[in-house]
Amino acid sequence: MAHASREIVGWSMAEHLKAELCCDALWMALDRRGPLPGLILHSDCGMQYASGDYRKIIHRAKLIQSMSRKGECLDNAPMESLFASLNKELVHRQCFATRAQAKAAIFEYIEVFYNRQRRHSAIGYQTPAEAFTELSWKIAA
Repeated sequence: MAHASREIVGWSMAEHLKAELCCDALWMALDRRGPLPGLILHSDCGMQYASGDYRKIIHRAKLIQSMSRKGECLDNAPMESLFASLNKELVHRQCFATRAQAKAAIFEYIEVFYNRQRRHSAIGYQTPAEAFTELSWKIAA
């Protein structure tokens, strides 16, 4: 789950693509940023995002669910860009011996590098953490 600042605020890894995976990522995002009623939560149209459990969390948090049109990857361009960066900058450069090793490397990539060090042209060459701080000040003002 990415924030308007491009910051990854919720993520999860598992050996499956069940709804539980998306629910875990959504719970992480809500724990970090709190439910912001009226916030638009966008995803692709995977069945996990249409599951009852996922939709219940969205409803309880008073979020608005938005889904890409089927077969239209550009509808979800920020997440597609993140996955491309993750693959180019980490996954395709290493060979992981275990899932635990991969999860640790992805944690480091997201939480240390991507959110706090990697600059993005889409947010004025700031890091996501810097963009979030700036956005927070604008909203508070």
